[in-house]
Amino acid sequence: MKTTLGRRTRVLAATTATAGLVLVAGCSSDDSGGGGTKTAAGGVELVKAGQLTTCTHLPYPPFQSEIDGKVQGFDVSLIDLVADDLGVKQVIVDQPFENFKTGGSLNAGSCDLAAAGMTITEERKKNVDFSDPYFDATQAVLVDKKSGITSFAGLKGKKVGAQAQTTGEDYAKSKGLDPVSFESSDAVINGLRSGQVEAVVIDYPVVQGWLKDKANADAFKVAEQVNTGEQYGFTVKKGNTKLLAAINKALTDAKADGTYKKLYEQWIGPYDQAAASASPSAS
Repeated sequence: MKTTLGRRTRVLAATTATAGLVLVAGCSSDDSGGGGTKTAAGGVELVKAGQLTTCTHLPYPPFQSEIDGKVQGFDVSLIDLVADDLGVKQVIVDQPFENFKTGGSLNAGSCDLAAAGMTITEERKKNVDFSDPYFDATQAVLVDKKSGITSFAGLKGKKVGAQAQTTGEDYAKSKGLDPVSFESSDAVINGLRSGQVEAVVIDYPVVQGWLKDKANADAFKVAEQVNTGEQYGFTVKKGNTKLLAAINKALTDAKADGTYKKLYEQWIGPYDQAAASASPSAS
């Protein structure tokens, strides 16, 4: 995941059949709770009445990105399931990744949870509580087809790009590389297009999304897919056990009734046993 430190926070409607109502809820909810109760189903306490407020950082397709004025993606769809169970609507707040990676936004009451394609790490667990893992992630080495690079090992001595404050950047550094840091996934692919870098290291699902575009597929290729053992999780403020339980229940139910598989195929691609292993009920 990524961070753009100077970026202004925005509130956006999630993609649901009632997206307009979500936006209204985001604008009219009473912070003091005067416009309604902040307690949702199961006794879950919310930062704003009538809505489940999700912090994320855009864009990060296919997990979350703004398409036709709505925020859509795999993460968005999964958290919509949590909101449905709680009897409220999801409202998405776009913030710098650093704000919620460190738990700052959650502690300040800016959001109830964060959903941002975030890798579960021991360091991050010191600041936030993670849900059950919902996605197995690998890193990909994307290169210009003319570069001659055929593997991660071939990156030595090359100009390599990565997204700032991501596990892809960390992995590249851990292997002795000095990657050029880009603030967003869009900036990463633009750096490759413009020749600022000869290769990039970033989460494979992001690369899959890029390669759906014919121009990208004609120009670039995956030199290697690296299994780093990463898994994504959603995060809540430390000690928010009721919301964490609600998230984990929604994930488990989605796996059991086929919804997870349907959403995975819609946003990520073919669903196989590797995908199933990231689902809570399979663990």
